[in-house]
Amino acid sequence: MPEAFVLFKTEPSQERAVYVALSENSAVAEVHALYGEFDLLVRVSAENSKDLTSMLMREFRAISGVRETQTLIAVDY
Repeated sequence: MPEAFVLFKTEPSQERAVYVALSENSAVAEVHALYGEFDLLVRVSAENSKDLTSMLMREFRAISGVRETQTLIAVDY
């Protein structure tokens, strides 16, 4: 099951709304608010890499208040 960590930058004062929207997504395992360059850190998992890509490209970018994302896909050794 592929997993990824996604860093989010939000529009000013939209952190809470984006946090709530992400928390309601069933593929999201964790959401953390951050101080620093990024506003939120999210851990997600999907059934396969195609579903993960779809979620990252379509669902997360469509959330109102999301300005930028950076995705780190976890791999197994």
